[in-house]
Amino acid sequence: MKNFLVLFILTILYCNFSELSAQEITAAEIIERSQEHVRGATHQATIKMSIIRPKYTREMVMKSWSLGDDFALIAVESPAREKGTAFLKREQEIYNWVPNIARVVKLPPSMMMQSWMGSDFTNDDLVKAASILEDYTHTIIGEEQIGDYDCYKVELLPKPDAPVVWGKIYSWFSKEEFIELRAEFYDEDDFLVNEMTFSNIKEMDGRKVPTLVEVIPVEDDGNKTRIEYLEIFFDRPIESSFFSQQKMKNALR
Repeated sequence: MKNFLVLFILTILYCNFSELSAQEITAAEIIERSQEHVRGATHQATIKMSIIRPKYTREMVMKSWSLGDDFALIAVESPAREKGTAFLKREQEIYNWVPNIARVVKLPPSMMMQSWMGSDFTNDDLVKAASILEDYTHTIIGEEQIGDYDCYKVELLPKPDAPVVWGKIYSWFSKEEFIELRAEFYDEDDFLVNEMTFSNIKEMDGRKVPTLVEVIPVEDDGNKTRIEYLEIFFDRPIESSFFSQQKMKNALR
């Protein structure tokens, strides 16, 4: 009986502690944990991107490397006509290597909302992850079910004078592992522009992560961009010196 009472008391304390922890977690902590979970200290991946249009589908396979928030490199592996095209991110700057003309182009702020590689992603999507915690206020505004997952619904509003393009973002994160499962992007006039879904959750290199990301522009019927992660490796050593313009020119060698 004594052991039963001890177990009962411990169970009550654990439940109360869990409930308190859930109440105390902030929206910013949810986002930070989500980013840490899917990115790791370093991140290497092979990706297939499918640009889907009513009359055609275009596919590319790419290699990607990242170090924390500030450094990333993406290089196109196929098709052959675009092989070697690469994008380098260093903090808030993006550089593009175009092998056909042997030229490095630095993307100016005016190009941030332009399409990335003809997809439904924008150039800004390549740099927004680093600023999402700094440039927005974050509020848990509810709890909803997405598929089999109980989720927090988080509202992100830009801070005054923040250099961002979205007027509002809603994101849904699973309660257990803080995996982002859905996001909605609104313009400054509060019109929904893009929907993004994260699905096909699998274990990759020891972590459960979404392996399929889809971006759907709301006003373009039949348009969609799909990112499928073919392989992911976390926390493999990468030095910041790897993310250089010279490496961008020879990323696949």
